[in-house]
Amino acid sequence: MEQQIIVRVAHSGDIHYSTNITDEMASSAKARGTGIAKRTPEYVAKKIEEGKSVIAHTADGTWVGFCYIEAWQHGQFVANSGLIVSPEFRKSGIAKKIKNTIFQLSREKYPNAKLFGLTTGLAVMKINSDLGYEPVTYSELTDDEEFWVGCKSCVNYEILMSKDRKNCMCTAMLYAPKNEHTPSATASDFKMNSKLYERFMKIKQSKLLNWLTKK
Repeated sequence: MEQQIIVRVAHSGDIHYSTNITDEMASSAKARGTGIAKRTPEYVAKKIEEGKSVIAHTADGTWVGFCYIEAWQHGQFVANSGLIVSPEFRKSGIAKKIKNTIFQLSREKYPNAKLFGLTTGLAVMKINSDLGYEPVTYSELTDDEEFWVGCKSCVNYEILMSKDRKNCMCTAMLYAPKNEHTPSATASDFKMNSKLYERFMKIKQSKLLNWLTKK
């Protein structure tokens, strides 16, 4: 029998999951060989206490997944960060449910904010695209120094800084509230061209890595 998975806004009773969450974030990043802004259990616990995170778990309390909200420039920009799913529950569609829930929570808390994200994962790009995000240049993201400080723990930080924060391994995606009711072909285009886009991402990352090696 398939386990029931509950996806909801996290509360203080979920703080005990914090270490599991950060351990899996680090393990997943290492397995992929890509960068991620490192977060501590204390940081995750704070997001849980503030009501700025979404958690997924089974009916018996087994942790399944997590994501949290970060706000920048006095709430003008919001990022849904740290999306992580326990390995045994991946490819089950739970990541999309978590992203949908954190997206709605972000819109409730920051209705006028631009939502953005940086990711190297094609699956996350697809989910973002379905929510109305569009690929953008880094210049359209927040210029809040605190956001970029969070990238220091990423293995690709040297590339980011050498490119004056204009390019890196990640793809930037942005959701602007003013376009909320404007039909967009982005999601359908992404579905049609996902293989081509994946190839483009691999070429981009390969060139950046070659550049770093030669340097």
